[in-house]
Amino acid sequence: MGDWPEEGDRAPLFTLTSDEGSKWKLGDFKGGPVVVYFYPKDDTPGCTKEACAFRDRKKELQKLGVQLVGVSPDGQEEHENFRDKYKLNFPLLVDEGHNVAEKYGAWREKNMYGKTSMGIVRSTFLINAEGRFAKIWRRVQVDGHDQEVLDAIAELD
Repeated sequence: MGDWPEEGDRAPLFTLTSDEGSKWKLGDFKGGPVVVYFYPKDDTPGCTKEACAFRDRKKELQKLGVQLVGVSPDGQEEHENFRDKYKLNFPLLVDEGHNVAEKYGAWREKNMYGKTSMGIVRSTFLINAEGRFAKIWRRVQVDGHDQEVLDAIAELD
């Protein structure tokens, strides 16, 4: 379990497989803002609500020049099914070994109904054109989060 990074820190570079089977590299998007959000599991209520909220804001994100990507430990097939079922219009990345989630501090101890386990803590990272964290949301509450992200993007220089 890694520590949470701080705003201003350099975002760790990574390459992961997308829902389409291609390699997605964070380094390919330097020069523009990137939103990387970590979510626990495909096709669960909170994760679906969050993904659909981002899907519905795609045009606004594009106008702002933002690359949006979702990351979870689910496999490529689960991501494909989730994408197709909800017509998601952004890449979903496979982090089965949760290595990237650990680098970003999103792989943490969770406590649900008195049971402790390790897993993804819903979190979002806004990375600026210089590759640094401009804004970090830890332990995200889904309702209204899409608007919080858009507001933070609008505040970027």
